[in-house]
Amino acid sequence: MPDALARFRWPAAPPASVDNPLGDVFCVSFFHGLDPAEVAARLDSAGTPVRSMTFGELDDEVTEFVEGTDGGHGGGYVGVTRIGEWSVMIELCGWHTCLGENLARLSQGCEAVAVGRHDYAEHSFLYAVDGEIVTAFTPHASVNRWGSDPDRLKEPMRRVGLPLTATAGKAAWDVRWDDALPKAFALAARITGVTLTADSFAGPLLVASVSEWSQV
Repeated sequence: MPDALARFRWPAAPPASVDNPLGDVFCVSFFHGLDPAEVAARLDSAGTPVRSMTFGELDDEVTEFVEGTDGGHGGGYVGVTRIGEWSVMIELCGWHTCLGENLARLSQGCEAVAVGRHDYAEHSFLYAVDGEIVTAFTPHASVNRWGSDPDRLKEPMRRVGLPLTATAGKAAWDVRWDDALPKAFALAARITGVTLTADSFAGPLLVASVSEWSQV
């Protein structure tokens, strides 16, 4: 039987794998109707100039920041690119744009989705509209949703195989570990129309600092 999640498994691959350039801790966020410069402007109230970089250059900047801060403040930088009607942001070695209060702030006046991988804590999925977290959950336990309308995404969640209600006698952690993150990215694709590939960030990225956010 064909693997319906095959296109979405690469972000869950081992970090040393050539299939996964993003690593074992990252956050990918999608913003509808904003261009990359508008997204970058929302990240740094001090107005630090943004720069154009390749993915490799961004990775180098993040590595230097992580080494200088002992890894406790995330990656310090994000890269943003445009895919269709959405600006897509990658935060390597970080999680700040996948925190509810931060995504709410970034989603003012737009629709936003964030998917986070964190092998040393929890993965995450958040959907926000105009400054409000609408639906959020840990992909392994999609029955435990929170937000202003936890059931808003019931139909697309059902279609990608994310459980909506607990089954009697079944643990709350209801999605197989290997499937949880791919299903979260499949859900993001249903909402945004953007199916990410390992090459999605290969072009020029608009890079902004999130060091101010990293103090949280």
